[in-house]
Amino acid sequence: LLQKKPDSFKLYDGFEPSGRMHIAQGVFKAINVNKCTKAGGTFVFWVADWFALMNDKMGGDLDKIKIVGKYLIEVWKAGGMDMSHVKFLWSSDEISAHAKEYWGQALDIARRSTLARIKKCCQIMGRKEDTLTAAQILYPIMQCTDIFFLKADICQLGVDQRKVNMLARDYCDSAGIKAKPVILSHHMLYGLKAGQSKMSKSDPDSAIFMEDSAEDVERKIRNAYCPTKPESASKVAEDDEMHLVKDDLMNPCLDYLRYILFAVEGYTFKAGDKVYTTFQDARAAFVAGEISETVLKDHLIVEINLLLEPVRQHFEQDANAKQILAQVTQWKKENLTAPTSLSRLELFSSSSKPVFAVFAPLPSEAVQLETLFGVLNRLKRAPAGSQCVLWLEDWSASTLGKVGGSEAYIRSFYELLLFGLRTLAPSVMECVQVRWQGEAILTGPSEYMISVINAGRRCALETVRIHLPSGESLEYASQVFASLMHVGDVFALTGNGGITLCCDSYHANLHRLASQNCEAVGLKLPEVALVEAPALRLMQQGEGVEVDVNIMLTDRDVEVNKKVKKAFCEPGNTSFCPLISWVSELLELGQVFTVSRKPEWGGDKTYTNVAEVQSDFVSGDLHPGDLKPAMSKAINALLEGVRNGLKDQDSLKKAQKDLEAFTKSQQKKK
Repeated sequence: LLQKKPDSFKLYDGFEPSGRMHIAQGVFKAINVNKCTKAGGTFVFWVADWFALMNDKMGGDLDKIKIVGKYLIEVWKAGGMDMSHVKFLWSSDEISAHAKEYWGQALDIARRSTLARIKKCCQIMGRKEDTLTAAQILYPIMQCTDIFFLKADICQLGVDQRKVNMLARDYCDSAGIKAKPVILSHHMLYGLKAGQSKMSKSDPDSAIFMEDSAEDVERKIRNAYCPTKPESASKVAEDDEMHLVKDDLMNPCLDYLRYILFAVEGYTFKAGDKVYTTFQDARAAFVAGEISETVLKDHLIVEINLLLEPVRQHFEQDANAKQILAQVTQWKKENLTAPTSLSRLELFSSSSKPVFAVFAPLPSEAVQLETLFGVLNRLKRAPAGSQCVLWLEDWSASTLGKVGGSEAYIRSFYELLLFGLRTLAPSVMECVQVRWQGEAILTGPSEYMISVINAGRRCALETVRIHLPSGESLEYASQVFASLMHVGDVFALTGNGGITLCCDSYHANLHRLASQNCEAVGLKLPEVALVEAPALRLMQQGEGVEVDVNIMLTDRDVEVNKKVKKAFCEPGNTSFCPLISWVSELLELGQVFTVSRKPEWGGDKTYTNVAEVQSDFVSGDLHPGDLKPAMSKAINALLEGVRNGLKDQDSLKKAQKDLEAFTKSQQKKK
């Protein structure tokens, strides 16, 4: 990397604005940053205000979190960091400004990551698996996304973040990215009390903080744990993961000596008439009793106060910095609770008309007419005077890996579906607003994604699991993402006049999850109407290959004839007769259904209602040998307009070819 980019490589670290800054974040970080920029790098600080929101920091108040972030920057400015090659970027601002790029990357990482893999990263939030919320599954995904969004060559974070950085390298393998980010982890400084494997912001005496007074520093160092020999071997393996070097002593005073004082170029430790030029020599002398605990702590107190004095002066003399520190200090004393205002995307807030929303099916290799008729039947349920919306979940489809997760293939499926709907039922579609999920999100990405994050904060991971579509098991992180986005979708669609969600069984559980969240935030509860697609599969479930037993929107006449000819059609059996179900749907569309026969077999007959078809079929007056050719003719007549449009429109030709190419690629993998 250094050979390829000797003076243009980029490093990154993310800091969650969640309170006061301790010495590891301030001085230790400044030392590491200065080393990196001196070597030719540019260091990007990712001020992770959205991550703090996800972790309920500062009462879940984004405005307070931003002020804490400004405090961190003030400390870094005053703490000896060379700012000439340092950039500060706010995650919420950058993500909102480049929402499509950022969330597209995040959705792809979620698609390629199992839930089990993401759970391994949740240590970075200090949460146990059985207490995880759904939002905490988003955290590692977003942190991994940051690396690629920032185009970071090097991840320069604490070793406690190693697992999520490794997730980024694993993602490179899955996505075929050759230039993997380098993981340059730094040590986690011990807490000042016995047994503390790292500092804790919730325990003020576990660390030196950057604006601590000289008296605070002396008190904390004097009281610090400072053994000369290991006292116990009881530390568990998870604490070992916090450190790069095995250390039986776990002496925080020696830790400060090594990583704060000796990290400064040219530093020497003087004790009496002896001068120690390396940490190893000083440590050996301390363990041997040549340096006493008092002498060690005396030096630490003096040296640390010298390092902190410029920071103290800055917060005393700079009016803006002083005000920021006062706010942060006060908030840490308060029992902050999350604000009650609801953040959401609002697509229909300007109208009092009720919304009637139909979620389109997720994309597959082809548009089945059964699926299309199901959508039409739901759209027809829209009451007069309502705002009828057909919602296309293109971003959710991407993260769920539908048609390979390809944006082009997903759009191809939906373009064909819309063309079929508009061709076969133009009067219905005239009253329908078609809304693409991705386009809608980009009209207010911050509001939308905050509503998604907040939904995740309300929902336990188990809640997401039990609200998956029927028959699905929770295996991928993308399922968590998509479920929470579904809540965001319903929030966005809910207007002042309320909302009806008309769906089939696939979306039923997801709508229930959204309804629970509507109730939790005080939105009017959606009315959920279940309308299943007609059963038009030409054979019983479990029989035949799907492509051969379903009529597709793009089928040619010869394909329709072949499929109908092989359809299950037992004489007199109306309990399962797909072709009679087809008659019902054709009549519903205003088509006529005529059976052509020779005079001696009853002659031609035109049917106007399905009950008459059923009666004749039971009595034997209508034989399968007559029903099948009549059905082939009727379906081909229905699709004639579709076929003409597919020939005339280049975009539809491309859409059809895209899905055919995807289907062939899948067949090659089998």
